[in-house]
Amino acid sequence: MKASKDYNVFEADTSKLMPGVSIDCVVIGFDLQELQILLLKLKEQDMWMLPGGFIKLEEDMDQAATRILEERTGIKLPYLKQFHTFGDVDRRGDTRFHELFKNQKHAFSKMLIFLEQRFISSGYLSLVDMQDCDPTPDTVSDECKWVPVNELPELLYDHREIVDKALEQLRSRINYMPVGFSLLPEKFTMKEFQTMYEKILGRSLDRGNFQKKMLKLGFLDRHEKQLTGGAHKAPYLYTFNQKRYNELVERGIGYIS
Repeated sequence: MKASKDYNVFEADTSKLMPGVSIDCVVIGFDLQELQILLLKLKEQDMWMLPGGFIKLEEDMDQAATRILEERTGIKLPYLKQFHTFGDVDRRGDTRFHELFKNQKHAFSKMLIFLEQRFISSGYLSLVDMQDCDPTPDTVSDECKWVPVNELPELLYDHREIVDKALEQLRSRINYMPVGFSLLPEKFTMKEFQTMYEKILGRSLDRGNFQKKMLKLGFLDRHEKQLTGGAHKAPYLYTFNQKRYNELVERGIGYIS
């Protein structure tokens, strides 16, 4: 799926949108080394933002989040969950963004008025296997790309706060969210699995204890080693036993101390 080249989020008919309510999506991937955030760069501007947009009057929140993400990035995701509401009393947008609209043609005048009101934004979180995604920019963006969490540029509005809150939520709920299924490829090494958890938690984990706990829980299926022809011993590859993993997610895995 490609991002829509016909739909311009800033040319939407504001009379058909919910006033004062928006959605911002935090899409997190893992390239087997670092956590990555999906960002959009506004066309011909050095302005970066999360994929976001507005809710149509006839939509519910979850439908709107799925539509907005697909229209802005071309990605339709199976796991997209509301994680927080951002509604500070002074949440009225970014002056740099508004100045950009003032310099545009009259066609954007209604949208400028629409944007100047106070907005309450619902944050949605999605965890994805980057190998399964082909993000593409929409008509108002030059780029739609993965950026490492520790290399994020300055973001418009309060989008950095939204990213930080999403990561906080991910850390606090790591024992209950289907993190491994969503972020890792079908087959992975124990080292890659541990690295993913270390990046989420922001700290190192003991290799021996981590592996022992993972294997004891019984949700990993180990496969025969692949011959590499090299001098070093090839690591085992693992896949998730989905039935067992889902059972543990339902009741809470509770293996990270």
